[in-house]
Amino acid sequence: MSRRKNKRRGGCLGRLLRVALFALFCAAFFRWGNRSLQVTKWDAAFPDLPEGFDGCRIAVLSDLHGAEFGADGNALYRKTARQKPDYIFFLGDIEDSVRGAVPGYAERVADGLSAIAPTYYVTGNHEWAIGGVPELKERLEAHGVRVLSNEFAAPERGGDTLIVAGVDDPNGYADQKSPEAVAAEIYAEYGNPFWILLAHRNNLFPTKYCYLGADLVLSGHGHGGLIRLPFTDGLISVDRKLFPSWTAGFYEKGGARLFVTRGLGNSGNTFRLFNRPEIAVITLRKLRG
Repeated sequence: MSRRKNKRRGGCLGRLLRVALFALFCAAFFRWGNRSLQVTKWDAAFPDLPEGFDGCRIAVLSDLHGAEFGADGNALYRKTARQKPDYIFFLGDIEDSVRGAVPGYAERVADGLSAIAPTYYVTGNHEWAIGGVPELKERLEAHGVRVLSNEFAAPERGGDTLIVAGVDDPNGYADQKSPEAVAAEIYAEYGNPFWILLAHRNNLFPTKYCYLGADLVLSGHGHGGLIRLPFTDGLISVDRKLFPSWTAGFYEKGGARLFVTRGLGNSGNTFRLFNRPEIAVITLRKLRG
């Protein structure tokens, strides 16, 4: 009888140990999936890309939501620097409206990124939800980041120029300049240049941004669909709709091209599953006949 009891007790302890080990594995996997940075590399070829930008490398970052990768974010900066980008484009939601702004955080991010390469930034919806956007823009500019507020810049490389335009999130001022007006100004000043549009909201591409004429639109906001499963474009959108689209990677509509980064952080109590924080690196290529 005592042997049977001992056997049962040993079997129960074995099962408990296996359950505990499995729980520890799941916890470690979950933490790794939300805190371990993944570099994804992409090529984007265009026939009318200016020659000087052939081979140009762009690091695309978004949706940090106040996250820290390493001490003071140093893991993010080191990993980004290793990709040797010519430019960094940050597509909004630098902090999180659920947690609130942290004093000095935006400045640290600006210092870390602008030390690597020329950095351009547009606002996301969380900046406007937090408030104080004009002051935030001034602080970022003072720490080396070029803020594009419904305006455009003309960076030069290899003797050529392309246009980088940025629009504020629609959560901004009701009377702000429209994306259509920004596009019209580009065409009025430069004719028909090669241009890239930085716009936080991925879900506005199929109804608005694809009609502006930009050669490439870069967006975030979708968080990769939060949970990524095989044969889906993400399981749930940031506004809690099932099976969203336009959440990660390249898309096309009507000849317009969109790239969406899965972003870096999480808002509030949301989490990622099979969807690691992303540093996306796009290499521009001249498409030759």
